[in-house]
Amino acid sequence: MNGDALHSIGELARRTGLTVKAIRFYSDRGIVPPGDRSPAGHRRYDADAVARLDLVRTLRDLGVDLATIRKVVDREIPLAEVAAAHAEALAVRIRVLRSRRAVLTTAARRASTPEEMELMHRLAKLSDDGRRRLVDDFLQAAFGGVAADPAFVGIMRSLTPELPDDPEQDQVQAWVELAELSQDPDFRESMRRVADSLATERAHVDGVYRDPVAAVREQAGPALAAGVDPASPDADPVVAAVTAHYADLRGEADDHDLRRRLLTRFEIANDPRRERYLRLLAVVNGWRAPESATPALEWFIRALRVRTAGLSSAPSPLSRTDGTRTAGTVPAVESVPDPAR
Repeated sequence: MNGDALHSIGELARRTGLTVKAIRFYSDRGIVPPGDRSPAGHRRYDADAVARLDLVRTLRDLGVDLATIRKVVDREIPLAEVAAAHAEALAVRIRVLRSRRAVLTTAARRASTPEEMELMHRLAKLSDDGRRRLVDDFLQAAFGGVAADPAFVGIMRSLTPELPDDPEQDQVQAWVELAELSQDPDFRESMRRVADSLATERAHVDGVYRDPVAAVREQAGPALAAGVDPASPDADPVVAAVTAHYADLRGEADDHDLRRRLLTRFEIANDPRRERYLRLLAVVNGWRAPESATPALEWFIRALRVRTAGLSSAPSPLSRTDGTRTAGTVPAVESVPDPAR
């Protein structure tokens, strides 16, 4: 375009793709003033008006308000400053939209009640401080009495979800579900029971403590892979190895009473919510998904139950008469993802 050429508002509209009405609107507000007027009083625009209109259209498409646009085109404020401010505003908006989508997606998948969706929405809107308080409250409920032990400080840290500043959609959705799970009183109580059990076991150990669930994975894993029937005599050495480890840990005899207590211990650790918590935690924190302990635990529980059948004076507090488990326990310590991975 010749820099000296002046154009009518209609020509300017054809060159910029804007409507005559829009150009007149911007002109009336002094954002794109005419360079001159024809003898008949019609507006005429120069090359600077074309450049201004291109910038105005871009900024409007990006959601910048007219007052700010006028300051930019008049060079009262730097464009970089406006761009940075609006980029941050968009980032906040994106986070809000991700949270809303996470709540709606979860509610649709689970066919949630209005009350459940309201809770999820409240959890999704928590600030960074609010999320920290919620997590601290949950972990204190489970480990408050034993948190002074340095080992439990590490366990609590490894169970702490930390949603990143710019989370992906699946991380937001995992956070909402994990936060909801952490509010379950039965889950909290189960966490507490396992923490107390771990503290008691650790009190008997002078050296390095090894969770009995780790022994189950080590001993029962190969038997499970080999297709050993947990009720068969071939499972006896596996059961004996694990129960002997637990007896040695407790400083007690490997008798029927100890085996019944060990059965209850593993039934608590084998709740589906334990695995769900760890998997959600891994998603939120961007960790590798933890290896499941469930297959080995279920194999060993069946093996141990066969060998304690008829010897228990009362059913396991987490078992029913049909042999299935009730819900509600805690992540097994040996399955906690390593934050360094």
